[in-house]
Amino acid sequence: MSTIQSDIEAKLAEREPDVEVLLADVKGDLVELYIDHPDGVTLELCERVTHALPELLEEYGLTVSSPGIERPLSKPDHYRRFIGRRARVRTREATDGHKSFTGELVGASETEVTIAADTGVVSIPYDAISRSNLVES
Repeated sequence: MSTIQSDIEAKLAEREPDVEVLLADVKGDLVELYIDHPDGVTLELCERVTHALPELLEEYGLTVSSPGIERPLSKPDHYRRFIGRRARVRTREATDGHKSFTGELVGASETEVTIAADTGVVSIPYDAISRSNLVES
């Protein structure tokens, strides 16, 4: 998880405690923030979250949105919650000759995720993952 994501989570824990940060993706001078909430994500919630992060807006542009169908996965709890679902996991460097694995999530410990991909079952340490998300079946 990125430093900026940790900072955003800490601020929102105080200001919007029911909001879960799924992913903070920095693209140049823009932060794409994906959030979730027990009651769902509305436009009004996205606006509240934007206004709750004035420090971030001083340095970056900010878009806040719901996770959508291809929900990002960035924490062990995210992977555990969706065991049995299909996901795409992309690694920073090749693992078993591949940098992208798509298949069923079959396990998630504190240190790695296990996915039953087309190429076989593979365990990938979280720190080797560049990005991952759920995919439609």
